[in-house]
Amino acid sequence: MDIINNGKKSLNSFFKITLGAIIIFAMLIGASNTAAKPVYSQQGSQGTEVEEIQRVLKEWGIFKGEITGYFGTATENALRQYQKNNGLEATGIADEATLKKMGITIGSVPNATDANINLLARIISAEGRGESYVGQVAIGAVICNRIEHPSFPDTLQGVIYQNGAFTAIVDGQFEEDVAESAYYAARDALSGWDPTGGCIYYFNPKKTDDEYMHSREVIKIIGDHRFCM
Repeated sequence: MDIINNGKKSLNSFFKITLGAIIIFAMLIGASNTAAKPVYSQQGSQGTEVEEIQRVLKEWGIFKGEITGYFGTATENALRQYQKNNGLEATGIADEATLKKMGITIGSVPNATDANINLLARIISAEGRGESYVGQVAIGAVICNRIEHPSFPDTLQGVIYQNGAFTAIVDGQFEEDVAESAYYAARDALSGWDPTGGCIYYFNPKKTDDEYMHSREVIKIIGDHRFCM
């Protein structure tokens, strides 16, 4: 009887370990894009960007509600009307073309304080291991560009910790020791050096076969990374 029970326990342990390994593997694959896809304001969204959308729609006389920062049905219907009036696809989603037409840009690159340098350096070091110094600055520049882009969070912390944005956050590399060069690269990126020419995506074609990333327009190739718009 003890042999049978021990056998059952061993089998259960095997299945638990196997299931855990599968879950971890799936998480890593899901985050392997290295760059998150745009998050557009749409029904259910809330925040500063939604407030700006509602303000513009109100100025146009299309939105009659209060400016609450919550993207509800009234905001969606008003946005559809705005898009239709301006020759845009009436999706009711605040995509890049719509926000550009509205003149909405949220977020600005923060100052190169010690705290900001330390945070940016940590993700640069984790994402840019083995890359040249310029390649490290380029990674930092992409993060800074996202802060100023309406389709991404508008703070340094928001961009770095955006769900699924960076592989290094998921696989634990973010917590490893930071390369000294990454601190200098972070300072340069926060100070305005952008080797990518304004890119908001990057990926390593050897490590991802994600169709969305491979469909982006490649602007620069620096080391193993492709930098895209």
